Amino acid sequence: MDPTTDNAGYAGDPGTARSSLEALRAEIAKAVVGQDPAVTGLVVALLCRGHVLLEGVPGVAKTLLVRALASALELDTKRVQFTPDLMPSDVTGSLVYDARTAEFSFQPGPVFTNLLLADEINRTPPKTQSSLLEAMEERQVTVDGTPRLLPEPFLVAATQNPVEYEGTYPLPEAQLDRFLLKLTIPLPSRQDEISVLTRHAEGFNPRDLRAAGVRPVAGPADLEAARAAVAKTAVSHEITGYVVDICRATRESPSLTLGVSPRGATALLATARAWAWLTGRDYVIPDDVKALALPTLRHRIQLRPEAEMEGVTADSVINAILAHVPVPR
Repeated sequence: MDPTTDNAGYAGDPGTARSSLEALRAEIAKAVVGQDPAVTGLVVALLCRGHVLLEGVPGVAKTLLVRALASALELDTKRVQFTPDLMPSDVTGSLVYDARTAEFSFQPGPVFTNLLLADEINRTPPKTQSSLLEAMEERQVTVDGTPRLLPEPFLVAATQNPVEYEGTYPLPEAQLDRFLLKLTIPLPSRQDEISVLTRHAEGFNPRDLRAAGVRPVAGPADLEAARAAVAKTAVSHEITGYVVDICRATRESPSLTLGVSPRGATALLATARAWAWLTGRDYVIPDDVKALALPTLRHRIQLRPEAEMEGVTADSVINAILAHVPVPR
């Protein structure tokens, strides 16, 4: 497909929308090396109208990944660097007095965009972190009692450093639960790191994605067509029961103090449907649930301190549950 093709011509075609969204991987790979799982996770979140938490050490291209996605999808994007002195109004906007009219007018904050990059969200205090809660859940911002709708599509992609790093404020459980997925961004392999350095040696500028060849391959029309198709993806009673059994098993795990809530079960079903559609099926199978279980559930459970001391991780608990819960046939 020609990356410069106008998307409006095929709005409403699920097949073409799927092809366009699949093309995102190749397009983003022009700027980001070796992060296909994270790209897929971001697309799944867009299809489910969810939000994504990206975790990784500094310098693994979390910010570049989000910027490349916005460029390839032709979406408006804004970035907020979360710091200890950031105020809630710096994110949502505020009323500003206009001396010419002697009235207050609303000045929108950076949250009024399609794709908000909340950089290092766990470096700001909880009061400012919570300023995103209404935007993420209700897709609106209320200032001085007046609700203001956010644009559509709207996605928060928040990056955070691992919690053991100094100067971080752990996100409260209520806010973690608002994120559809938590994606871990690993350090690149040796070969991928060589590719990164080679690109930079050849003149790659991460601040100029157009020069790197990143072009729009999909747009809002594709997302709407894809979302409509995902909503029609069939889910059997056996699959619904399988999702519930996995989530209930987390509540009974001796390694956890907090299991997955019903909202988490709903999220797992939604992401499994989106993944099933992306892979070319109009029905969900158990492998779809397994494929999305880790990124959908890992941030919704809480380990017991003694389990953490023994080296147990959220991922290992979920993997053990997936191995234990009977798979429907």
